[in-house]
Amino acid sequence: MTTTTASADRGRTLVPLHCDDLSQFAKALRQQLREHLQKTPGDAPSHVQLLNMLARAAGHRSVQALRAQAPRAPAAGSLPAPAAAACSPAALGPHAVKALTQFDEQGRLSRWPYKFSVQRLAMWGLWLRFDSGRTYTEREVNEILKAWTTYGDHVTPRRELVEMKLLGRQPDCSAYWKEPQRPNEEVRALLQALRARR
Repeated sequence: MTTTTASADRGRTLVPLHCDDLSQFAKALRQQLREHLQKTPGDAPSHVQLLNMLARAAGHRSVQALRAQAPRAPAAGSLPAPAAAACSPAALGPHAVKALTQFDEQGRLSRWPYKFSVQRLAMWGLWLRFDSGRTYTEREVNEILKAWTTYGDHVTPRRELVEMKLLGRQPDCSAYWKEPQRPNEEVRALLQALRARR
């Protein structure tokens, strides 16, 4: 996520805004918006107020503090194409590159990986297909896995997702949910590459 800040003498500058937990970010932003509307009912926050809210929701003191600590980004218009930047081979480790080859052009897992390390990475690609904060029945989980796999086995990835704690479930299998996770750098690079295929 990036915020763009304008400066009269330098033109537009891109300031990256990173949040580890999107759900927590959304909750913090909602709380700030609620407080603003309590103080000034019916009055939307200004552009600068909203920038400060976004920065605070991501754990910064203000947008100025975010700007001060952000690495200098290129000016708007000179950025590389997002897919090329996020999914360059350099960003993917060797296991992630191998895991990526297990998915087809639509992002569906087309074979069960042979190597255990590649299997573990591939499960993150399926974890991506579930929505946070939603409870699923076993049938719904099966339908999602059947839609995002093409090799005819949805049971093995379902079991692996639970064992890896990427999905949680009730002991009687009556309900499943996506577990919040913080992927490491290798997993993030893989997920970005898979998102680009959708």
